[in-house]
Amino acid sequence: MASSSKPLAKTGGSRVRLAADIGGTFTDIAVFDDKSGRLTFGKALSTPQHLVDGITAGVEKAGSDYRSAGLFLHGSTIAINAILERTGAKTALITTEGFRDVYEIGRINRPDAYNLFFKKHVPLIERALRFEVRERVRADGEVLIPLDEQGLVALGERLDKLGIEAVAIMFINGYANSDHEERAKAILSKRYPGMFISASHELSREYREFERCSTVAANAYVGPKVRRYVGEIDRHIRGDGFTGSFLIVQSTGGLYESEQAQTQCVRMLESGPAAGVIGTQALCHTIGIDNAIAFDMGGTTAKAGVIYKGEALTTGAALIGGYDQALPVQIAMMDIFEVGTGGGSIARVEDGALRVGPQSAGAQPGPACYGLGGEEPTVTDANLVLGRLGADRFLGGEMQLDVGAAERALARVAKPLGMSVTEAADGILRIAATTMSYAVKGVTTERGLDAGDFVLVAYGGAGPLHAVAVAREIGIRNVIIPGAPGVFSAFGMLFSDLRYDYVRTALTSLEDAPFEQIEQVFRELEEEGRGAIAATSVKPHKITTKRALDMRYVGQEHAVTVDLPMSVFAKQDRKAIKRHFDEMHELRYGTSAPSERAEVVSLRTTVTGLMRKPPQEKIRKGGGAPPKAAFSGKRKVSFDGKFRDAPTYRRAELLAGNRIKGPALIEEHASTTVLMPGDAMTVDAYGNLVIKVAGAKR
Repeated sequence: MASSSKPLAKTGGSRVRLAADIGGTFTDIAVFDDKSGRLTFGKALSTPQHLVDGITAGVEKAGSDYRSAGLFLHGSTIAINAILERTGAKTALITTEGFRDVYEIGRINRPDAYNLFFKKHVPLIERALRFEVRERVRADGEVLIPLDEQGLVALGERLDKLGIEAVAIMFINGYANSDHEERAKAILSKRYPGMFISASHELSREYREFERCSTVAANAYVGPKVRRYVGEIDRHIRGDGFTGSFLIVQSTGGLYESEQAQTQCVRMLESGPAAGVIGTQALCHTIGIDNAIAFDMGGTTAKAGVIYKGEALTTGAALIGGYDQALPVQIAMMDIFEVGTGGGSIARVEDGALRVGPQSAGAQPGPACYGLGGEEPTVTDANLVLGRLGADRFLGGEMQLDVGAAERALARVAKPLGMSVTEAADGILRIAATTMSYAVKGVTTERGLDAGDFVLVAYGGAGPLHAVAVAREIGIRNVIIPGAPGVFSAFGMLFSDLRYDYVRTALTSLEDAPFEQIEQVFRELEEEGRGAIAATSVKPHKITTKRALDMRYVGQEHAVTVDLPMSVFAKQDRKAIKRHFDEMHELRYGTSAPSERAEVVSLRTTVTGLMRKPPQEKIRKGGGAPPKAAFSGKRKVSFDGKFRDAPTYRRAELLAGNRIKGPALIEEHASTTVLMPGDAMTVDAYGNLVIKVAGAKR
């Protein structure tokens, strides 16, 4: 991407930054004191019925409180869960006359042409709640038919009688001229202030009516729930003495104000996972790694993102729910692939075969071994039975695990398959590793990248337990376990910046591209971004801008996003732009056509307000052998179906330069790292565990 920066006057930061990441099983907290440099963490079970209780419990475990914090950062899965679980608001769609079924028709994706049981995507808004209004704007922005305001008023009265909670407005070509959408929203907002009303141009100024429709529908659908949720947290923390700035992590990993999050809710769909990728990027910059895979395994899902040439890869759209039944969301977000496999994933026998996930035991009741009423066998139960988790050491000993309950749960799948409990547990972990490898391949192999050329950075409560197995599955030779992996996404929020992404469709051939007009559009978008940052309650120390173009060969339907240096615009260098596009097309699809003509589809810019980051400090040096204080005993652990004695180590006592060979377990408060036979681990200068993986498939 093109890049420029403008220094700002140095401003003082808040003394304490508090970051909270709510997951399906645990709520993670990271607290950083700017003045003392002290970094502390807290981890508590999530509380689905009243999520803020889990945050408060985690803050207390981190030894902090809301009153002392000047900045509260938050990431949550509430928006994405509302879509996946279909628990959003009663929503209506208002669109241009004649286009009521755009949302239903979609793109007619049919990945399995011969599947007689194929089911297409199911819209979030049923057809009976989709309505038409007379208006029409041309693709060039010219008004063809004025907005029928009287008809809109009558429709509003009908929606009110139907008990509609949220309204999505998407007029055809509203991306080119948003006047009608703005007017429609103004009329309805004035008459029905209690309704959540969202217009497509506020979220996407790109063409493609189905994608814009799906995006605004998703935003309206989750809007009331997100607004209540964010508002509840805001009232709670301020009631407990918080007087600082409340920021939400976007799906790009950037930050925006909580007030903005309550209107542009879909921008926080992947907020928690995105923060983990930002943390991975910060780690890569510190230790000098260009290419890495961010692998996050929590209690419910496993997710993967990519750091390529030092930058976290993003995308301009995502498919929520998988390719075949997906609902597209056309906003900037981190390029993340997710599978339904986590520590709480439930194992079952189906059609005579062992299957794992995507159903999860969650936080309540949780895995059987938690002793909270769960009876279904999970991945965590399998790890406990195989000795990879210590029953008396989970969460630093705060939570005692029940081995007997885990064995009884696993027997429910072992007996039907004629296996021992140990064999069933081993099978569960093998299946989980294979499934999780799909997430890694989804952001590498499917993007034209060789996963074997990347380092796997594994975190999340369950990530270090499975990292080496996943790496072996897909030929990754190096794994890094960062400090405090169990709360790493919360830690990553401390490295997030204010960020605003803008895109504008401007179809033109590259040969005839009017650079003066392109420059004018970019400047308008960048000024909008600077204004948005200036309007926040946080003052960054510098603002940067980056530019990209969506491009395609003439005759193609879909485009690729090409990050470009600022110099190509200053020099109006068409050849350089074409060269960058050919290279990106080659990377993504394995082919390019340098002799073919290309065209520009959309202009993209990212405006970032850089915030000061916590320093990443080195740890004390030691020799090759770990100090005696680090050794915490031995226990029987199963590797490849055989139990053997494996030494266990306290990670907090390890020193830089220490080396450990597998099999071994390295334990810390919220996670356990598994070294398999043949693996070799070295502690680097910053305390990261750097593992050379034995037996990786190639």
